[in-house]
Amino acid sequence: MQATLESYEPIVGRQAIDELRFLAQRLQGRSVLHVNSTAVGGGVAEILNRLVPLMNELGIAARWEVIRGGDAFFQVTKKFHNALHGQPASLSLQDYRAYLETNTQNLKTLSLDADVLFIHDPQPAALIKARPQKGRWWVWRCHIDVSSPHAGVWGFLKKMIELYDATIFSAPQFAQRLATRQFLVAPSIDPLSEKNRELSEETIQPIMRKLNVPLDLPLVTQISRFDRLKDPMGVIEAFRLVRKATPCRLLLAGGSASDDPEGAQVLQEVRDRAQGDDDILILELPPNSPTEINAIQRASTVIVQKSIREGFGLTVSEALWKGKPVVASAVGGIPLQIAHKYSGLLCRSVEGAAFAVKQCLNNPAFAKRLGENGREQVRQNFLLTRHLKEYLLLMAALEHPEDVILL
Repeated sequence: MQATLESYEPIVGRQAIDELRFLAQRLQGRSVLHVNSTAVGGGVAEILNRLVPLMNELGIAARWEVIRGGDAFFQVTKKFHNALHGQPASLSLQDYRAYLETNTQNLKTLSLDADVLFIHDPQPAALIKARPQKGRWWVWRCHIDVSSPHAGVWGFLKKMIELYDATIFSAPQFAQRLATRQFLVAPSIDPLSEKNRELSEETIQPIMRKLNVPLDLPLVTQISRFDRLKDPMGVIEAFRLVRKATPCRLLLAGGSASDDPEGAQVLQEVRDRAQGDDDILILELPPNSPTEINAIQRASTVIVQKSIREGFGLTVSEALWKGKPVVASAVGGIPLQIAHKYSGLLCRSVEGAAFAVKQCLNNPAFAKRLGENGREQVRQNFLLTRHLKEYLLLMAALEHPEDVILL
């Protein structure tokens, strides 16, 4: 059973709930449509799974649609994803054609009737072609790091993005020169979801046994998709440096997303690198494993997110919410979540990550303080209720541009 808005009051306070209801009064009767590329796997799907019901509870008719595509489409959009993160790219005219044709096919099946449409990430961006017939306000929501995108891919997408009424980015450094309004809205976690709700030790221990994860040594964990941009190989290197001085065990846990065709290949590469090392555990989780992820995070001693590039990295906020010390790369939206040496530790290399993990393992009091500060940082800034409030403010700003509304 999903939580109602009132269920969040003990966490965020009465004022936050009242503000949401007040803002929603100005938007009664409006319809909203969110469109993305996957129903499970990844932070976007997790956010929409809770954001849409809460919008409906506030009297806004919200829906969520997922575009469909074949292997060729998702191979291309994975190339887009890597290229927008600044990786080398080689795309052919056939690739671009496959992308546009898939979006065109989706226009024939999707119901795009809504007052406000939030189109998430590059995969469905070309749906803007339907604008002359359907929808009042179109918003492109970018969840990835586009601070230094591949010029060719960004140039192709930019022509479509500038047809939108507004764009949303997750961090200030992702903003681009665009002939359209830009807003900053950080992603969020749901503190009452299965992945983030409180768990007792009586619940955690049997789950860890079922997953075959022993807890006789301090557990260093990274939870993320098996993606090269999450740098699982770098995590293994850092762990082996840590283990030379401090006994511990590494767990790399993650799943896959239907719009990420490279995941299986990266997972195999990680298994090959860890082969023969009994202190490195590789765990492939089913797409819907929120309770298991929750238990793993709560059972871990230190949680790592050593990304090379990162749109935001919600696994950081998830770990901080559990009161855990987090060591993470200073990339993308991660520095928005972690104040270095206050609510976590930021690193910029394999050696830096290893040093930070050793600090946490060898100084439990320091690690505990980091976790406590991190949880409060998330409570104030990165919970779903704040995210919902900023979406409501954005909708009001689109409808009433003459008003001064600060997001």
